[in-house]
Amino acid sequence: MGEQNHSPGKELQHWTQTESPGKRSWHSQAYALGAVSNFMSTFLTFPIYKVVFRQQIHAMAVSEAVRQLWHEGLQYFYRGIYPPLLSKTLQGTLLFGTYDSLLYCLSPVGPHSLGHRWAAGLMSGVVEAVALSPFERVQNVLQDGRKQARFPSTFSILKEFHSYGVWGRLSLGYYRGFWPVLLRNSLGSALYFSFKDPIQDSLAEQGLPHWVPALVSGSVNGTITCLVLYPLIVLVANMQSHIGWQSMPSLWASAQDVWDTRGRKVFLIYRGGSLVILRSSVTWGITTAIHDFLQRRYRSRKELKD
Repeated sequence: MGEQNHSPGKELQHWTQTESPGKRSWHSQAYALGAVSNFMSTFLTFPIYKVVFRQQIHAMAVSEAVRQLWHEGLQYFYRGIYPPLLSKTLQGTLLFGTYDSLLYCLSPVGPHSLGHRWAAGLMSGVVEAVALSPFERVQNVLQDGRKQARFPSTFSILKEFHSYGVWGRLSLGYYRGFWPVLLRNSLGSALYFSFKDPIQDSLAEQGLPHWVPALVSGSVNGTITCLVLYPLIVLVANMQSHIGWQSMPSLWASAQDVWDTRGRKVFLIYRGGSLVILRSSVTWGITTAIHDFLQRRYRSRKELKD
């Protein structure tokens, strides 16, 4: 009860300042911490994601999306989980690890300003988009119930992509919808890392248990970021669900189609927002809390060895 609750952001700056410039073990460890935290949160929140995806594609109510998944049966409930499980694990590895490495390059001895956190977050989001867009593309095709008969497996989708030719494999296959993905990921990462530590620090000063500030910070930050970028999320889902040479509208045509099918009303684009809030809160809350917990454990063991 009387334990002092240090600010996690300030602990990170202190650790960076005291670490020898030639010793980068803690920074390499950040990649592993990101991988584990994202793997666990993705597995726990996948059912929520699947319902949200159906809403984005078919513009249906929550109850209708749940009913559709129920009628498809349990054998299809976790259909498509392997691409996001792999991609989100890689996402955590790249996102947290690249951010930490870039932040160290921008400010080796701290303190880390808002500009440093924004720049490192933005660039880590760019790396994430380039590396992981193909996984999201395959995942979105698998999640679309209209494609189950034609593309029953990941292999069938990859076979289709490889029939397009070299350039077609990239532009029409793996990197379909890349530009909105790049914009969404870079801005999302910049927002998340810019405000994660300040929110966590302010909550830690209230004397709360260590895990509470991280959980709340991740939930609030992830929810706000996701809501701001939600139109891009809907656009990406719709663009990446298309497959085949004859059904590849341009970026502008895809955006116009989303706007028209939503009745040219903003609130219809945000249909399913309640589940987006829930998914973002749970996912980023769990991810941030797990990452903070693992980070503290590693630092404690490192200090005991030293």
